[in-house]
Amino acid sequence: MTPYSALCDDFSIYSHINFKLDQNWSRETVLHFFENLRKPFPMLVDLERKESGEHHLEEDREQGSFRWVSLDQKRLNAGFVNPPDLETADAFHSKLMEVAPFYIDINPLDVEAVDVTFSFDFSYQGNHDEVVAEALGLSGPLEGLFNMPGSKVLGYEPAILLTLDEACRKQCRMSVETRTTPFMVRTGQYADLPITVYFTLRQYWNRNLSREFSQAYQAQRAEAVELIDKHIVQGVIRPLTQTIAAKQ
Repeated sequence: MTPYSALCDDFSIYSHINFKLDQNWSRETVLHFFENLRKPFPMLVDLERKESGEHHLEEDREQGSFRWVSLDQKRLNAGFVNPPDLETADAFHSKLMEVAPFYIDINPLDVEAVDVTFSFDFSYQGNHDEVVAEALGLSGPLEGLFNMPGSKVLGYEPAILLTLDEACRKQCRMSVETRTTPFMVRTGQYADLPITVYFTLRQYWNRNLSREFSQAYQAQRAEAVELIDKHIVQGVIRPLTQTIAAKQ
C-alpha cells in the first residue's frame, strides 16, 4: 500500500513525455512498441484506438489496480492506478522511459518537457465545488460571497503554478478538478463522480540532448513526494478528507 492510499479513494501516478512536433505513429511502430512493453508487463493486453487517434494499451481495470500506456500526437503517456506501492509504480514508469526512446525513436530535440503527476480521487455524491470551497477557501476576504443568502457554489477549482528555479525550467502545479454541474445543483441529483487533486512536477527539456528520461522521472518523482508530503497532504488532502467525512 502506498502512503497515500489511506488518504483518498483512488491514487495514481502518471508520467508524460511532451513533444514539440506532432507525431504520426505508424501501425508498425505502435504495435512494435506495445508488444515489447508486454515482455516486462504481460498483463498489458487491452488495445484501443480512440476517435482522437490516440493508441491506448492497458491492463484489466476491473482489478482496481492497473497500468496503462498511450501514444497521441503530442505525448507519450503512462499511468499506474492504485499501485501496491511507490516502488512498483517507479519500476513501471522507469522501464517505460528507458525503452521508449528506442522503440518509438524519441529525438531529444523534439521533447518539450517531462511530467510526473500524482492524482488523488475522493468519492463524494454531492456538490463538489461547495465541499472544496468549505475545505479550502471559505475563510478570508471573500468569505462574505459564500455566505450571501440563497447563494450556492457552482464553481470552485483552485489551482496554483510555481516555478522551482530562476530559469522557470522546473515547475510544479497543484489543481483541483470538480465534476458537479449546475443541473445537478438545481435538481439535487448528483452523479457518483470523484473530486480529483492533481500535483504535477514538470521539467522542461530545452537544450538537453540526453535520452535519460528514466533518470528524470526518478528525480522528479522523489522531489514531488517531498513537496506533497510537506505541503499538499496537510494543506489540501487532509482538509478535503475531513470535510467529506463530516458530510457523509
